[in-house]
Amino acid sequence: MQTVVSGIRPTGNLHLGNYFGAVRAFTQMQNEYNCYFFIADWHSLTTHPHPDDIIRSTNTILAEYLACGIDPEKATIYVQSDVREVLELYLYLNMNAYLGELERTTSFKDKARQQPDNVNAGLLTYPSLMAADILMHKAVKVPVGKDQEQNMEMARKFARRFNTIYGVDFFTEPQSFSLGERALKVPGLDGSGKMGKSEGNAIYLIDDEKTISKKVMRAVTDAGPTEPNSEKPEPIQNLFTLMEIVSAPEVYQHFDGLYNDCAIRYGDMKKQLAADINAFCAPIRERILDIQGDKELLSRVARIGAEKARESASKTIDEVRHIIGFRPR
Repeated sequence: MQTVVSGIRPTGNLHLGNYFGAVRAFTQMQNEYNCYFFIADWHSLTTHPHPDDIIRSTNTILAEYLACGIDPEKATIYVQSDVREVLELYLYLNMNAYLGELERTTSFKDKARQQPDNVNAGLLTYPSLMAADILMHKAVKVPVGKDQEQNMEMARKFARRFNTIYGVDFFTEPQSFSLGERALKVPGLDGSGKMGKSEGNAIYLIDDEKTISKKVMRAVTDAGPTEPNSEKPEPIQNLFTLMEIVSAPEVYQHFDGLYNDCAIRYGDMKKQLAADINAFCAPIRERILDIQGDKELLSRVARIGAEKARESASKTIDEVRHIIGFRPR
């Protein structure tokens, strides 16, 4: 099977956008590909998190991955920092990366603007660490959004450059993997854009019923349509998109009909939407809480994942060391 690699930074709980945009597809892909899903705790160091936050956030993502259905028997789930071979490949790739090309990446320029007092080398070399994560397992496909496409091109460039410098055909150029129909863009509750942690417009899988209801009832709306079958403004369309994702088709059709007839009551729609979101999240939330309380399970899954990931990584590093000219480990 082809190898797929995907990582997520441990920066908080998963939300509905994460689930429908990627995680749900991962649960399907684990049956079709050789999957490596890792928690990118080294990447999080660019924002200088507290040690306790790293541990807690890592366990949070691990528990939520398991609760969503990612199976450690089918996919390799591991913590990035448990696979130290990644750092060795990161070093080798950095030796062949150029300052100018790293400074021109959109991700570096964006982060430098966002945190002008902390423009560290980790931000600059983010593309080479990302490339090491991918190339370490000789991934063929990498599920990424459009915002990561430039960094994927950098990974392909680093693979080509290594092969050219050492006269080998070793690294495969990884391709961006569009999840296509498997993924949905989930809108936020603020009336624009997509659901995101930093935007403060997200519903988290761990949210309880009261929290979900409060968030949905605060969602942006308008005074309602004044003409039958009028086009929905973006904030209203966002609510209908959420309803289309989590509600039964007949529920969506009912409120869509009311809107087209200028008879919509947003309060009623929001109550129904909140109830449907909670019905969807409740079983996942219960599994998350159960798994979070099972420290032995989390430790075992992380340990087994690290062993499987290191087995793959060690083979790559041994070959890379031989190609470059270093002594075997």
